[in-house]
Amino acid sequence: MKFTAREIAIAAGEIALSKKAIDVKVLDLRELTSVTDYFVICSGSLDLHVKAISDAIVEELEKRKIKVWHIEGYSVLKWVLLDYVDVVVHIFNREIRDFYSLERLWGDAPMEVLSEQKVESAR
Repeated sequence: MKFTAREIAIAAGEIALSKKAIDVKVLDLRELTSVTDYFVICSGSLDLHVKAISDAIVEELEKRKIKVWHIEGYSVLKWVLLDYVDVVVHIFNREIRDFYSLERLWGDAPMEVLSEQKVESAR
């Protein structure tokens, strides 16, 4: 089965939520850049939490035959970037997320905030 970029982004966000990621957002960048279609942005409370979120996304998407193209930052766990080409997932620790503020940088992008309630109603 072939997944759309939006389906991959939402799935990554839902997986992050299942690992208790904080402040999960999906930004639609299709009208703003040709680099990627979607950003998924979320935070972990500690380095090990960032690792758990990253690992879960990679593992769960691989089960759906969606393979990560490139991973950055995994050795440091302050900001892990999972590149799925049309979807880029950013898993931050809170301090680094606040510093780089991707949501402000891409403030013109339509944004969807994912929450546990939304995930539960989608199941």
